[in-house]
Order: sequence, then C-alpha cells, then structure tokens
Amino acid sequence: MHRAKPLPSYLVQRYHGWKATTYSENSAWYRRLADEGQRPRAMVISCCDSRVHVTSIFGADQGEFFIHRNIANLVPPYQPDGNQHGTSAAVEYAVTALKVAHLIVLGHSSCGGVQGCLDMCTGKAPALEEASSFVGRWMDILRPGYERVKSRNLGESEAASALEREAVLVSLDNLMTFPFVEEAVLAGKLSLHGLWTDIGAGGLEYYDTATERFLPI
Repeated sequence: MHRAKPLPSYLVQRYHGWKATTYSENSAWYRRLADEGQRPRAMVISCCDSRVHVTSIFGADQGEFFIHRNIANLVPPYQPDGNQHGTSAAVEYAVTALKVAHLIVLGHSSCGGVQGCLDMCTGKAPALEEASSFVGRWMDILRPGYERVKSRNLGESEAASALEREAVLVSLDNLMTFPFVEEAVLAGKLSLHGLWTDIGAGGLEYYDTATERFLPI
C-alpha cells in the first residue's frame, strides 16, 4: 500500500494525551486485558454514526462490550452462502467464542441509513436502487420494516422515526434465524435486547415484548 499517509497532527496529539493520562493511570488494567484476553458480558450492534457513542451511554470501560457497528445497526438473516459477512461473523464470534450473556441492538434518532432506506423505497433515491450500491443492497435488509411502516400512513418524520425502531426489530428477528443464537436464547444463556436512543435529548428506550412498544428507560 503506497497511498497510506501519516495520521493528521490533531490525532497524534490526542493519542499522546491519552497515553500520558488515561493509559498511564490505568496501565495495569490495560496489561491485564492484554494478558488475560477479553471477557465481555455483552455484544452491542450499533450504527456507524459518529454521534452514537456506545461506551459513553453506558459508562463502559475497556473489555466490557464487544461492539460491532454498521450502517443502521442491521443484522442480515442467517445465510451461509460462501460470501463474506462481517456482521454475521461478529455475531458468531460473540455468541460461540466469547459466550456473551447479552446481545443488544441499538438504534438511534436521525439515522442517515434509515432515511436512505425510506428514500429508496419511496422512489426518491434511485442511485440506491442500483445493483452496484453497497448501501442500497445493505438497506434491502430493512425492506420488511418499511412495509410495516408504510401500512401505517405516517407523515415523513414520523415514518423515519418508526423505521429507525423497525431497524432494531428486523435485526432482532434476523438474529433468531442464526441457529447458534436461537440455541443460546432457548437455553437461557443469551438474552436479546432492542434499544433506541434519541441523540439530541439523550433519551433511551427499550423494546417491551409485552406491549410490543418501545418504552423509556
């Protein structure tokens, strides 16, 4: 690779600041993590959105969460077809190797990926319909959620918010198509959780199976 360049100076400065403070004050903990390996209690599947800061929301330290991020926090259905599946591989490793006790899908407000799906499904984003669009083909995972939202005849902003929550529900449904996830859930070794966070208000909601609604935490 001949096109890689040195880090921007502001990132270099931040690294040195972290090394001199946070790392220096907790160096024994970092060495223990390195020597003993990771034993996270939970996996979190969240969006790539830079505004969603999973560890800050829960005050988590290094080693607590196994985190996987992708566009719109989606999990595809179980499909061992020989292609490369980053999200499916992360789920497999978390459940079968790390044996996490909790698997959390975290959606969020103002999600660009979800808005892209909404635009694509309503004919406003023809570029996403192209077979060559990685984002469009990824957002196809959310089409079942869009069909449910469509039937509710909501306004545009309400539809986007509803589809953000559907992204969580679609992912939870798809997780149960993985045999090793279903086995762990039925054995009581793994719990699935659906969350949605409001970035601006700092709110957090969870999906309540009894009422089939997202409720404030």
